[in-house]
Amino acid sequence: MRRMGFERPTEHYDERIETIDEQLCALVKQRKEMSNNNPGFPANERISTWAKEYQFDEAFLNVLFGHLFTEDLYGPVVEPKEFLKNIPVLRSFEKDDLFCMVTFVRQYANASVVSLTIDREASEDIQGEFVQHDFFELSVEEQKGTDYTCRSDGGGGSGGHMAYSYIVSPSLPDDLSMVTFLFKKEKAPFGSKATPFEFVITVE
Repeated sequence: MRRMGFERPTEHYDERIETIDEQLCALVKQRKEMSNNNPGFPANERISTWAKEYQFDEAFLNVLFGHLFTEDLYGPVVEPKEFLKNIPVLRSFEKDDLFCMVTFVRQYANASVVSLTIDREASEDIQGEFVQHDFFELSVEEQKGTDYTCRSDGGGGSGGHMAYSYIVSPSLPDDLSMVTFLFKKEKAPFGSKATPFEFVITVE
């Protein structure tokens, strides 16, 4: 999904707080490093205590820590350019009524697009009722140790069928036998809890 541009909400800035703002950035970086970029989320009791001690509204602190929790969503954006070819994959993972398949990889000069489909039994769904679908994060491991950046490019579907796309950069090798696709259920939105679930798809 293309990221919308940010428009500065006001031209005003109090230059006296520049040093404090820089310190905030340094503290966020230190927080990421100390937690190995996996900070979790403060307990409600801590949020309530900090809100009283530092005179903030609890809702504001929840939003603040919510943005820190999903900071990885704001990484550099790579848009695929110069289409080269499609590589069929057709490798799957199955558990209970879930059938997950990487169908193909679309190769570009600067990136790859991985296509994933997920099908499940939908006979018990009530027609016209909203069906909650899970979304998954992708990470890629490759035998040569290449460091890949992966981001969701959106998804959709209906009933028991969903299709997702992921942009991977730099481009994956044409020989996908050295590549492992790891899919993890995305972090739950604020106010909800997700059951951890992940699966691996390899190309032999």
